[in-house]
Amino acid sequence: MQYQSDSHHYCSSSVHTAVDPLERVVRLASGSAVVIFSISTCCMCHAVKSLFCGMGVNPTVYELDHHPRGKEIERVLTRLLGGGSAVPVVFIGGRLVGAMDRVMASHINGTLVPLLKKAGALWL
Repeated sequence: MQYQSDSHHYCSSSVHTAVDPLERVVRLASGSAVVIFSISTCCMCHAVKSLFCGMGVNPTVYELDHHPRGKEIERVLTRLLGGGSAVPVVFIGGRLVGAMDRVMASHINGTLVPLLKKAGALWL
């Protein structure tokens, strides 16, 4: 399985500015057509990455267990989802789709492909 892993793509500078954790998540989620927040050992995360790769989508994946601010991002994602497990979380076109249950529901009811096309992640 191939996907674009962006877990080590961060700006480093000698000047540290305080960035609100929610702003950080919004910025990361808006950086690509499809963004998945994941944990490398999570089987549901693997399943959602496989789903998108199988559809020909090349998501940007942030492996939170390898990210320097992973725990902080995970807390924000938990709040955005209203509690429960924070991963996997999928954003398409910068908009929150949700966790695995919402992604699969969208896939089954036929709304996932149009979302991907609108975001420029699919051209078929």
